[in-house]
Amino acid sequence: MMRIITPAWPVFRVRAFTSLRTGGVSAGPYASLNLASHVGDEPRHVAANRAALCREAGIEGAPLWLNQVHGRVIVDAGASFAGVPEADGSFTTTAGAVCAVLTADCLPVVLADLMGHCVAVVHAGWRGLAAGVIEAGVAALPVSPSRLVAWLGPAIGAADYEVGDEVRQAFGEEARAAFTMAASGRYYADLYALARLRLRGAGVAAVYGGGLSTFSDPDLFSYRRTPVCGRMATLAWIA
Repeated sequence: MMRIITPAWPVFRVRAFTSLRTGGVSAGPYASLNLASHVGDEPRHVAANRAALCREAGIEGAPLWLNQVHGRVIVDAGASFAGVPEADGSFTTTAGAVCAVLTADCLPVVLADLMGHCVAVVHAGWRGLAAGVIEAGVAALPVSPSRLVAWLGPAIGAADYEVGDEVRQAFGEEARAAFTMAASGRYYADLYALARLRLRGAGVAAVYGGGLSTFSDPDLFSYRRTPVCGRMATLAWIA
């Protein structure tokens, strides 16, 4: 049975969710609803999983899948592309155009205005956060940031995400509270706290979600837990 996580937020007309790993046809470390074509899974299984996801969600056509590179490029989900665009997020103001990102520890962030006139989804690992992918997503939408609402989908939790000092240094002193010292001498990084900090700096005050950990939840894919694994998808569109 296919299951999803949906935002509890006060946004009209926008549908958004993150898939869980159950309800697909993939096997082994990709079991069962792997939606990524770049991780070594059988292409026919990925295609079947994507088709089933769209069918269950009532999506006509296909989401705009991306070649994610941990950068800050945001593309228009309603545009035409010769191939798979290299980007870490997409936006739309067109009903029915579906934004999508794939994750397995990185943080998916959905942005939408309260009346549902525009929506964006960004892929925010620590590199993307440091590069400004959230700020780029906010800037791509044609409304004031004060009118936007954000939802933080499932990501690796702070207690499970150990990083080196170079990660802490990438965010500067203003983000020091998002890092705590680990017994190893490294740091635990709180992606949710880092995202909230970046959203607040970009002018987005209303933030929902957060608090899950892909690493500790067997219903979610986690690259840190199992380096060979599938990917969940976070989709959002104007209904």
